[in-house]
Amino acid sequence: MEPSSAESQANMYYSRHYLVYAVLPLLKLLCLTVIGLILAHPRTQLVPKATFKLLSKLVFALFLPCTIFIHLGETITVQNFLRWWFIPANVLLSTAIGCLLGYLVAKICKPPQEYFRFTIIATAFGNTGNLPLAIVGSVCHSSDNPFGPDCYTTGVSYVSFAQWVAVFLVYTLVYHMMEPPLEYFDVVEDGGEIQEPLPSNDLSRPLLVEAEWPGMEDRETEHCKTPFIARVFASVSTLSSSSIPDPDSLDSLEESPPAPRSPKSIRCLAEPRMVRKLRIVAEQTPVRYVLQPPMFAILLAFLVGMVPPIKSVVYGNEAPLAFLTDSLQILAQAMVPSVMLILGGMLAEGPNESLLGVRTTVGITVARLLVLPLVGTGVVYLADQMNFLIPDDQMYRFVLLLQYTTPSAILLGAVASLRGYAVREASAMLFWQHVFALFSLSIYVIIYFKILLSYV
Repeated sequence: MEPSSAESQANMYYSRHYLVYAVLPLLKLLCLTVIGLILAHPRTQLVPKATFKLLSKLVFALFLPCTIFIHLGETITVQNFLRWWFIPANVLLSTAIGCLLGYLVAKICKPPQEYFRFTIIATAFGNTGNLPLAIVGSVCHSSDNPFGPDCYTTGVSYVSFAQWVAVFLVYTLVYHMMEPPLEYFDVVEDGGEIQEPLPSNDLSRPLLVEAEWPGMEDRETEHCKTPFIARVFASVSTLSSSSIPDPDSLDSLEESPPAPRSPKSIRCLAEPRMVRKLRIVAEQTPVRYVLQPPMFAILLAFLVGMVPPIKSVVYGNEAPLAFLTDSLQILAQAMVPSVMLILGGMLAEGPNESLLGVRTTVGITVARLLVLPLVGTGVVYLADQMNFLIPDDQMYRFVLLLQYTTPSAILLGAVASLRGYAVREASAMLFWQHVFALFSLSIYVIIYFKILLSYV
């Protein structure tokens, strides 16, 4: 169907003024970030660190779940669940491409060997949650935004739909990639393990640790600060045999010695050795921590949104529970400014000393902020040509492109603290990435708007 004259004029207007629509939302976010930086800066100390940590917990436990439930639940249907399949697939694809780029960075920049895996995962795993939500919220804040009246609801829904895949990646791939290296894991004579010293007081921890996923560093498991996978799979170890448990004995870590053989132990003895090792690693993967408030909000949105009788009771102006969704909507409006204020507070702490090296830090930053978005643009274009994407939905494409453009996830700092590995390096790397992301995001958002609005 041919577009109307009014639509054609609007399309021409947006294509000519794409620079304004691309820059203004980022300037709004920059202002919020600067306000947070001023409030938290050590010289001013207008707002103490404890307040920012409390704000991050409110975002995590209240504002973000409300945002997800309100918008994802309203738009999700069984049909949309199937139509949006490329969003989580794109998260996996961007992570895989990022891993490849990170491997090239590690080979070219040659970081200290103990930070080889950290270099890969820092390049691969980007911020697919709070920062894209803030960008979408700022882009859609204006009533004359180029993505239409449903800009914010659809944009938040697309970003939220990717969250569940990202969370699973955090507690599987990222968790194991951030394992302390076996060859650099010090062991004292009495068998105790020397780990990177971390502040025990909650207030003394850097804001980075709790900026996006508060409380993660407190969910320690028995082996979270040890090279567990390396111990399981290493056939030859440079460490003393008394300090490294044999994989055959790992099944009985929680069993009381000595006890008669149970059917379970007999089954384990019959398992192939490699299968046993994989099962042991799977049992030590903390996927049980996936069910946090944002994930509960996603699951609840799926349950309510994809069941029409329930959805009609919760969503809509005439719904019996419309007062409840209106209340959650009011809370959700605090999410974007809170996220940017917390980011400003994190940047106010400044970078920590890092052993990663300037060359590797620059390499990760260039690969993550400049090279990966170029590759992602090609991936999204190819997916569009193969009809994988929703036709004529530019917000859908914009969210896909953002998944390649954001800096490394702040969650890396929390995982580093949880695992006692590369905490200072993660803090320094994330600081510099977010500083330079102010420029890279501006450049690429302008490019994305030029591309997308040319075909509105």
